Amino acid sequence: MRIMVIGDCPVFRDGITQLIDTVPDLHLVATASSIRGVDGELAGVDVVLIDLQQSVRSLAAAVAWLRDRGHAVIVVSSSPQIDAVQVIQAGASGYLSRQAEGEELLTAIRAVGAGHGYVSVPASHLLRRSPHFTKREQEILRLVAHGATDREIAGRLSISKHTVQSHLDRIGEKAGCRRRSQLTRLALKYGLIDGESELS
Repeated sequence: MRIMVIGDCPVFRDGITQLIDTVPDLHLVATASSIRGVDGELAGVDVVLIDLQQSVRSLAAAVAWLRDRGHAVIVVSSSPQIDAVQVIQAGASGYLSRQAEGEELLTAIRAVGAGHGYVSVPASHLLRRSPHFTKREQEILRLVAHGATDREIAGRLSISKHTVQSHLDRIGEKAGCRRRSQLTRLALKYGLIDGESELS
């Protein structure tokens, strides 16, 4: 999996570089200090990791720009929760707190690179709950947001994979979206992620 890191903090970029160098399935293609001028370095990149100290509007615009070019985006930030909502709505497939451990960061990269979404636990506080989903649907959305596959969700909730897929179909009908990255954004937007990690 090919990764690009865009961050205005050299310590962040160096830390991510060292982390990715320790695992054989991830390859760091390039790093940059800003979104400007990276267009020529994005060829073949699967996941873009962003940590930029910008306004929410500028960060959301950068996320949308990358998404429109077919790249999955993970935003790393310690900003208030509303920032997370806005960048997810702009198209980010993942959102991580800057306090996330290295292992969680690798998990998020792999999940997003595989087409899933990922939202770290500290980023999930203080969002309002949606009245539109059943308790079971909320449970499934939480697990989807943490990158779980249908099989993993079935095992965790002690239901069949077919039942999981039926729930996802109903969620999709209610929400008007089907892709897991869209469901992750939905879960974050409506506060369907609580303060406990759903994956062991």
